[in-house]
Amino acid sequence: MPLKEGQRVGLAEDLGIGEAVAGEPGAVVGFLSLPAGTEGTVERVDGELPESREVLEYQRLKALFEEYGHTMPAESLKRLEAEISALEPQWAAHRERGNRVTVRVRLDNGFVLDGTHEDILTPL
Repeated sequence: MPLKEGQRVGLAEDLGIGEAVAGEPGAVVGFLSLPAGTEGTVERVDGELPESREVLEYQRLKALFEEYGHTMPAESLKRLEAEISALEPQWAAHRERGNRVTVRVRLDNGFVLDGTHEDILTPL
């Protein structure tokens, strides 16, 4: 289910956010950790995330098979079918998951997560 502006969400898993650095290079101040279940509101839905390399390759090979498969030599066709079969699990996962987007979320504790993958958020 795609996320929408104004929708309430919670973190689906613990989220650790980088190392905060003050002044000097390498001077670590701390590490921010937000627990699963932290709630907030979607402020903005950004564009779709690009498809993975495997999904793009599956689409390319499948189009090649459909357009030119009937004209290919038997060995080339067999190799193409094997490559398509090897990528089918990634393609099935992509279709099941659907298009993914990034969002800007203002958490109830005042923190803002921008460019956040919707995968780590659960609609409430």
